[in-house]
Amino acid sequence: MIKIEIDDRQFREAIQKLIQRGIDRRPLMRNIAMIMHNAVEENFAQQGRPSWRPLSPKTIKARQQKGYWPGSILQMRGRLASSITAQSDNDKAMVGTNVVYAAIHQFGGRAGRGHRAEIPARPFLSLTEEDLNDIKETVIDYLKGV
Repeated sequence: MIKIEIDDRQFREAIQKLIQRGIDRRPLMRNIAMIMHNAVEENFAQQGRPSWRPLSPKTIKARQQKGYWPGSILQMRGRLASSITAQSDNDKAMVGTNVVYAAIHQFGGRAGRGHRAEIPARPFLSLTEEDLNDIKETVIDYLKGV
């Protein structure tokens, strides 16, 4: 009679670790949130990915009259860019801002007194294909970490 024994302890341990990683996803979500936060910071640094519509000559002149250098788009004082926060928990990763005027810059639209000013959309809360690939690789690496 032939007797074959299979020692599957390593396999069982690996499966248990994989299950645990699936249950406690906080480290993964924290990493994804940081990737997204870095992507938003890069959007501000590059003034859009793809590039945002440039400031109008009228906007530049108005800023100069107020004593401001026109500066980078969406960064006259830096409040919006510095307000970006990353949050995560076991089920989600997110970035956002609590600045009231953020939505008009993200989506564009009419603003100002009597809604006479047309603000072009300059989506700063956006991810590129490269950012999405980084997230995908992070998930794969997390699961391979078993």
